[in-house]
Amino acid sequence: MSTARKPYPSDVSDEEWSFAAPYLSLQSEQALQRRHDLREVYNGLRWLVRTGAQWRMLPHDFPRWEAVYQQTQRWLRAGCFEAMAHDLRLLLRLAAGGGTPWSAVGGDSGCPHGAVDL
Repeated sequence: MSTARKPYPSDVSDEEWSFAAPYLSLQSEQALQRRHDLREVYNGLRWLVRTGAQWRMLPHDFPRWEAVYQQTQRWLRAGCFEAMAHDLRLLLRLAAGGGTPWSAVGGDSGCPHGAVDL
């Protein structure tokens, strides 16, 4: 974890983050516009989804609710969550012994930087 705050049960694990990060990185980590750690923004969104709270009720140890909301809108417009769900379904099907061809995994995602690296 990249912060010193006490973790929430909704925080993304290292393994989950290694899968999700390529889908959510719409710009480089060094981009001047990036003020908040992307993992912490994602953790804030996960907290909101898990608790069902309003945006403005996001705890103060996450990035400001406006930042989490704006980044979530960018992810939604880019199709990042759909691409992530699509590729995760393919991986689960492969793990279960399904006959999905390798060419169907990655490269076809709706999010420009999202792809499964097998």
